[in-house]
Amino acid sequence: MPTPQPREHPMYAYELHRAAHAELVREAAAQRLGREAARAAKAARRAGRHEHEGRVSTGKDRFAQVA
Repeated sequence: MPTPQPREHPMYAYELHRAAHAELVREAAAQRLGREAARAAKAARRAGRHEHEGRVSTGKDRFAQVA
């Protein structure tokens, strides 16, 4: 009886499945990390609005009014 080719072997399909699953898990973790970083940056910007130091002027009073 000849030995089965690698693609015919059931463990080959299982290993492909495991590799694909691991890649999807890594991709999901990277996306989750990106979302968490974006949320943290947004929270930091919001927290900075109530500080006493920061922007000096708003957009409305940046230029003098013309007659």
